[in-house]
Amino acid sequence: MTHPWFEGVERPRVLAHRGLVRPEGARNGIAENSFAAVAEAHAAGAHYVESDCHLTRDGVVVLFHDPDLSRVTGDPRRVDEVTLRQLDEVMAPHGGLITLEQALDAFPEVRFNLDVKAEGAAEKVGRLVAPHGDRVLLTSFSDDRRRTALRAAEGAGRGIRPATSAGTSIVTRLVAAVNLRSRRSARRLLREVDALQVPEQQRRLRIVTARFIDYAHDAGVEVHVWTINDPGDMERLVGMGVDGIVTDRADVALATLH
Repeated sequence: MTHPWFEGVERPRVLAHRGLVRPEGARNGIAENSFAAVAEAHAAGAHYVESDCHLTRDGVVVLFHDPDLSRVTGDPRRVDEVTLRQLDEVMAPHGGLITLEQALDAFPEVRFNLDVKAEGAAEKVGRLVAPHGDRVLLTSFSDDRRRTALRAAEGAGRGIRPATSAGTSIVTRLVAAVNLRSRRSARRLLREVDALQVPEQQRRLRIVTARFIDYAHDAGVEVHVWTINDPGDMERLVGMGVDGIVTDRADVALATLH
């Protein structure tokens, strides 16, 4: 059965990576994962926004990628060292802070793809998304962290279980199964996930191949590739059978693919 997160949206899916920051926005200081970036992705027509979850010192789940603020704001402190109020002040010139709760409430039409970055955030993320499981996909590089968030969502018992995509452990074993041409092993590995969200290549290891896509589809699992910003690469990957493109330029991807 197809999860509602996938239903009613034309493929290939365009996932706005950390929202959308156009070049003019970047020149004006707008940052990724800000309220403005999510709003811009929504305004551009993106059905899906990919974002990341960290926890502030006072226990609030915020959309933020890095463990510290240095790259985005120039502030050297860690996200878990600052309070919500302090982070709100730091992000004010950069498009505004957005918490996970705010994102779900302010953008009811958006389907979120949430990467749980911080170990301590997993259970809170799960509980927060529980009422919105039909429009949330949970993921993490850590399969343990991803499962913790899913269990918390299920334990809240407030709606549909969120969709989920594989972490590094499953992807690594799947690549091995594909290379060994073990379709049975691939099916077994993919039983617990709805999607594979992967880079096309990791260092010298090519992940996304025709066989990789075929094995995923055989198991009823979609393949989404990150982070693709070149229109030619988008078209090439979709031509291979990829189901979704994760991109910093959702506006370009929508114009190119749809």
